[in-house]
Amino acid sequence: MKSAIKNGGREVLRPLARLLANVGVSANGLTWTGLAASGAAGALLAAGRFRGAALALLAGALCDVLDGSVARLSGRASRFGAFLDSTVDRVAELFVFAGMVVYFGRNDGSSLYPLLAILASGGSFLVSYTRARAEGLGISCSVGWMERPERLVVLLVAIVLGPGVVRVALWVLTVLTFFTAAQRMIHVHRETRSP
Repeated sequence: MKSAIKNGGREVLRPLARLLANVGVSANGLTWTGLAASGAAGALLAAGRFRGAALALLAGALCDVLDGSVARLSGRASRFGAFLDSTVDRVAELFVFAGMVVYFGRNDGSSLYPLLAILASGGSFLVSYTRARAEGLGISCSVGWMERPERLVVLLVAIVLGPGVVRVALWVLTVLTFFTAAQRMIHVHRETRSP
């Protein structure tokens, strides 16, 4: 189901990816542009400008979706490009969560939501790490509920709707990212016990 949605999204954006590839836009350039947009989203969140942050995050997510397609369509896909994309994705998420830490640290009388933003960030990193480590062992590990696309959707919707909904989203992300990491650990445990 999730795979079908991802593939459908890529198909919808294929004409744009082809146009970018034809005019010479590089996949790595899109990756770096996406990082800059996510950095802007984090800065806007820190300043309490949630709608602007949502637009910047959407731009970053669009670059993230397009960079792989542009690399393939231009015939420049490389292992380093894939590595760069995955690494930059982690930093992009960190920027967004850091913006939340700053915003809630300034505006809440409690340390609860800054702490939840840190935990949600750590859970997001753990989801990515468990997959990368499993694949390093030769085990496919695209399992679990809260992968990066799902996290981006939750963040985008919450940020558009404002700080109150972001607070709820941080609870959801914290619980479900750690749950997803646990799902992956169980999956790898089963795979490594198979004869």
